[in-house]
Amino acid sequence: MFLNTETDRINRLIIQGGRTGMTELQFFAAEIKEWKDSIRRRDQLTGDMYYLGKHDILNRQRTIIGADGKLQVVNNLPNNRIVNNQYALMVDQKTNYLVGKPFTMNCENKAYVDLLSKVFNRRFQRLLKYVCEDALNGGIGWMYPYYDDKGRLNFKHFPAYDILPFWADDDHTILDCAIRLYSQEVWNGYQKEKVEKVEIFKPDGLWRYIYQNDMLIPDTDAGEHENYFAVVDGEGSVEEFNWTEIPLIPFKYNKQELPLINRVKTIQDGINTMLSDFENNMQEDARNTILILKNYDGQDLGEFRHNLSTFGAVKVRNDGGVETLQIEINAENYKSVLELMKKALIENARGYDAKDDRLSGNPNQMNIQSMYSDIDLDANGMETEFQAAFEQLLWFINQDFSNRGKGDFDGEDIQITFDRDILINESEAIDNCSKSVGILSDETIVEQHPWTNDVELELARLKKEKEEAMEQAQEYSGAFGAGNQQNEGMGGDE
Repeated sequence: MFLNTETDRINRLIIQGGRTGMTELQFFAAEIKEWKDSIRRRDQLTGDMYYLGKHDILNRQRTIIGADGKLQVVNNLPNNRIVNNQYALMVDQKTNYLVGKPFTMNCENKAYVDLLSKVFNRRFQRLLKYVCEDALNGGIGWMYPYYDDKGRLNFKHFPAYDILPFWADDDHTILDCAIRLYSQEVWNGYQKEKVEKVEIFKPDGLWRYIYQNDMLIPDTDAGEHENYFAVVDGEGSVEEFNWTEIPLIPFKYNKQELPLINRVKTIQDGINTMLSDFENNMQEDARNTILILKNYDGQDLGEFRHNLSTFGAVKVRNDGGVETLQIEINAENYKSVLELMKKALIENARGYDAKDDRLSGNPNQMNIQSMYSDIDLDANGMETEFQAAFEQLLWFINQDFSNRGKGDFDGEDIQITFDRDILINESEAIDNCSKSVGILSDETIVEQHPWTNDVELELARLKKEKEEAMEQAQEYSGAFGAGNQQNEGMGGDE
């Protein structure tokens, strides 16, 4: 009896393949071939292409109904291909909303937080934004911890369409192994050519191959195998090691790992089509006027159109003439439909409209929160997935700290909180903070104040100001006390 986990499926396939002489490499090659043409990977590639502005409208052709009643392509009509990339706007909006600001770390072990702050620097914050974009475009983004040439723990990101994971569980939380497939330009003699490189992340290290003719060939130039990292002792001896976990960390957009493009592609295509058709109609001005010919002195309509466009005139017989029937283009209809489509895209993408009427005037915080309700719903799910990913990431970081003798931080309770980039009514927020003095702690008030960037720094400044004020008060008190004693002494002498 077999279980229905991904690992069981893989093992079953390997066993079945082994009976027919299939090797592990042949199995991986077969999996790569199937995955390359899969619907899931196609959707991941589509999300990335649409984010870059490469939409289906760019491949559109103008057609007419031919004499046989079938559509035929024509090249003498305006064929505008306008991309109004509302999808990319949603991706950028969601990314900046969740990870646009530096996240905060709360832990009782301040030494641990200080060490992590050096790892989670501005470079890492930028990388996290890239991973978030990957997750939105492909349903899942990947972060790869590795040691660079200087022996420092560093991180890379891989898009979803580069990675074929093999999960050990149905919930897709534990990796058995993973394949990275990517194209690379190499010199073949005096010419460049693209080759498909394969990296297989296994418990025993990283394996490199060339994917060619549905086969995996060892990549001898890059080296077929290497362990994940090496340690040099005091005597200069090098010893290689492997992580006990697969060094690929999934950052999921949602549980199903579905890209954002799946929700909005048809609406985005509709927006592009609507704008392109409107521009076509505007450029077809001559065709928006139907010409009624009477006793035309020519051979056919093609000649008529040629004379009209070349000379601006046509010849007719004595009793002939040309009458016009005007077709009006209702721009307001286009505008209304376009606004409906944009609104529908925002709703389906669970974003927010920055031009919402609720932001007019001096909006209160309730109106602002109402506008952000949909994007908050999506961000809540993403934050849960990202926090789980950070737990996996911290395992590698803690291992690095331990290997370097910086301390053993396994089991440390640390909370990662994403500071969402939400609009606020500053006046209302400051007023609420002022009214909370004496009710809430200074730390809580400082955390909620809109001008606070670093809570600990602000608390330290407040403490210093209070100490300086007390010292100054004591100085004044001492001065006044000395003066009173002097006056009393002078009176006694008299």
